[in-house]
Amino acid sequence: MSSNNPNTRPQAGFTFLIAGCSLVVGIIIGFLLSGLFHHQEPLSAADGQPSGATCSTTSPSITETTAASDPFEQAYGTISAGAYHSVFVRTDGTVGAAGRNDSGRCDVSEWNDVIAVSASSHTVGLKSDGTVVATGIDGYGQCNVSGWTNIIDIAAGMDHTVGLSSTGRVLAVGKTDLGMCNVTDWADIIDIAAGAKNTYGLKSDGTVVAVGSNAGGQLELSHWSSITAISAGSAHVVGLRADGTVVAAGSNNCGQCDVSGWTDIVAISAGHMFTIGLRADGTVVATGDNGYGQCNIGGWTDIVAISAGQSHVIGLRSDGSYVTVGNNIYGQCDLENRHTND
Repeated sequence: MSSNNPNTRPQAGFTFLIAGCSLVVGIIIGFLLSGLFHHQEPLSAADGQPSGATCSTTSPSITETTAASDPFEQAYGTISAGAYHSVFVRTDGTVGAAGRNDSGRCDVSEWNDVIAVSASSHTVGLKSDGTVVATGIDGYGQCNVSGWTNIIDIAAGMDHTVGLSSTGRVLAVGKTDLGMCNVTDWADIIDIAAGAKNTYGLKSDGTVVAVGSNAGGQLELSHWSSITAISAGSAHVVGLRADGTVVAAGSNNCGQCDVSGWTDIVAISAGHMFTIGLRADGTVVATGDNGYGQCNIGGWTDIVAISAGQSHVIGLRSDGSYVTVGNNIYGQCDLENRHTND
């Protein structure tokens, strides 16, 4: 997903929202999170489709995690659920992470002045001066972002990284076998999203451009219009319309694209093979794979921002506390502990 920064980027009424304190503040927070977190490791390197993936709509017996401890620690500015780790930005611009730390994807403790993060199998951070930092798996050069400047938005894919310039142009580094980094000719872009093998750009006119794998039909977006936010999963993509309805394209093997009945949505986030949406009233809806209970969000309330990862979900409440649900094998849901596991 991209992680969108409302203070530095052009806006078109983007994703997330507040329920309670201030509608405007909530939307700003949400913009930081649109689409981020759709870059999953167990995928076929050939076409971006899930490799031997199975999905389940059955809810396992998994208890959600709720945290509201030290107010400073809970004062998160943006959150991002990655493949098997989670990253958050505190309001002072420092960054914390929890979960799997192979290749140093959680080595963010020395970052500062960060305003947005995007997590996949690597972690990318956008600094307030428009530069970008990255850590984690770098087998295809997806962390080679040290020379980027004037960036206002970032998105981490499985093996590539995308950045949106203040000029509306797009940069990309990393694996290029399916053309997911072929974005140099894009212009007038106001939002970006990175899937496992795809890159998406939202134009100021509400249409969407895309490159990369089309194995699941995730590039067939020519009919989309009036889009205000985008989020990419492993082999599907979701768009939020200005009227609060949602559209989706791509692989639907687990029902991750069954969003046609959703209304009053103000934020979207696409996970591996599932999709979640934030309603204007602060509740959350979900569809798709529920093998780890990641869609068990029916009781959540007062949510202002959401992020879907490989198989876990993070929800940020208006008071700065958070809830998580889903796979916690590496402690990716234990944000209060911020421990890492190799």
